[in-house]
Amino acid sequence: MNPVLEILDLEVWRDEKLAVEVEHLSVNKGDVLAIIGPNGAGKSSLLLAIARLLKPRQGTICFNGFELNKRSDVEYRRHLGLVLQEPLLVDASVASNVAMGLRFRRIGRDVIKKRTDLWLERFGISHLRSRSACNLSGGEAQRVSLARAFAIQPNLLLLDEPFSALDAPTRINLLEDLHRILAETGTTTLFISHDLKEASQLANRMAILLNGRLRQQGTPEELYANPIEDDVRTFLGISEPN
Repeated sequence: MNPVLEILDLEVWRDEKLAVEVEHLSVNKGDVLAIIGPNGAGKSSLLLAIARLLKPRQGTICFNGFELNKRSDVEYRRHLGLVLQEPLLVDASVASNVAMGLRFRRIGRDVIKKRTDLWLERFGISHLRSRSACNLSGGEAQRVSLARAFAIQPNLLLLDEPFSALDAPTRINLLEDLHRILAETGTTTLFISHDLKEASQLANRMAILLNGRLRQQGTPEELYANPIEDDVRTFLGISEPN
């Protein structure tokens, strides 16, 4: 079976500098893969390349077995859910924002209402459905963004540090809800984070990106048990063996 996403020999350059290089990375159906690394490691550049918002200088990205450079970017993005660090909501009601992706896809009105109601409920924001999206707290706005992404039933969900701007109690509650929803739905997810605890909570696999290079990947247990290099060990906070 082909992976949902496979990356081979990828290079992404920004401002004439190599931002990220990945020899091989794959995401299988139902995986929650966390790309982790410190700030400036190239994580967001990688995610933007996967979303076809940055054009790689070289390499191949395959989605469901097809090379992306041989397909329409617009058609590809119809299969993606994307949630960024800063919620991108329009000046409309919460319900209208959750339904937006469905309307763009010309889904029938009855289905739009059913899915909007479902995801408002699952993210605990049904009581906000009529409120303007301009009058939400940071945590509420991010729940709306996530509900909108899940409503389209994406083949691949991309999350770019969606919790980093939230205060600790809000972040903890949203992480718990998202972990439960990902487990229940089996949504294939690629998740960008610099927070090891956050990544370990959500992901069944992690890939470590340091200085623009993908250094090691595996389950959280595998990475902590066998870091392959000293800088990986340092990033994971593992003491040198005696």
